[in-house]
Amino acid sequence: MPAHANNILIGLVVGVSDGDTITVLDGQRQQHKVRVMGIDAPEKAQAFGDKSKASLSRLVFNKDIQVEWNKRDRYQRVVGKVKVQPPGCPTCAQTHDAGLAQVATGMAWWYREYAREQSAEDRGDYEHAEHEARTQLLGIWHDKNPVPPWEWRRR
Repeated sequence: MPAHANNILIGLVVGVSDGDTITVLDGQRQQHKVRVMGIDAPEKAQAFGDKSKASLSRLVFNKDIQVEWNKRDRYQRVVGKVKVQPPGCPTCAQTHDAGLAQVATGMAWWYREYAREQSAEDRGDYEHAEHEARTQLLGIWHDKNPVPPWEWRRR
């Protein structure tokens, strides 16, 4: 859970913009743009951008999710920890952290700049997942010199 999360958004994922942004339809049929907390995925035009989006889509598209959040970003998107049922377990509770899964499969960077917004446990999990993905050369780490999206956007 994010440090001091005080809001829960429950709904169906009806859109995936890229590897770290989704659209959620809540019970009142209102749409919410959600930025997955703790990660930064490659941009669409960047290497692995399409693969990262496809990965997040497999995890959450057309599935019920729960978002634990406490802030909006400058684009007014909800920023939160996105939880979904674990893959292959349709009867399980929504305990699978989609952001952590993106980092663990090499489809996103752990966004250290915002690590203070995560719990200490999540920071440790995300750091470890990124280290393992790098070591195994998964996804973005397969490139010899992957460019983080925050650097790519500055160019």
